Amino acid sequence: MNFLLKGFVIASCLMVMESHAASFNCNKAETVTEKAICQHTSLNDADVKMSTTYNILRRLVPMGTRSVIQRDHVKWLQFRNRCRESVSCLSQVYTMRQQELDLHFERIYRLGPY
Repeated sequence: MNFLLKGFVIASCLMVMESHAASFNCNKAETVTEKAICQHTSLNDADVKMSTTYNILRRLVPMGTRSVIQRDHVKWLQFRNRCRESVSCLSQVYTMRQQELDLHFERIYRLGPY
């Protein structure tokens, strides 16, 4: 089952990447962080993957958990923006957030069956 869900996430990422680069419109990027994400393919890809995972996860969890995940995401965005244009910092922050979201998926798998 883990393989199927990860496949779905990857397919969703590909669909999102076709429509625009990052999870936000790079033509409207305002902060130095957003501009850095748009300028570096690895950050751009990490942003799309994380955003897709986050959006899928928000729809899978109950309301109480959803509000926790959303609150954590707002805090994470503030933390991410402190990296400014540092590619290494942004890479680490995206890796950290992706791991957190993956842990939520693991909890969902354990609650199965599906």
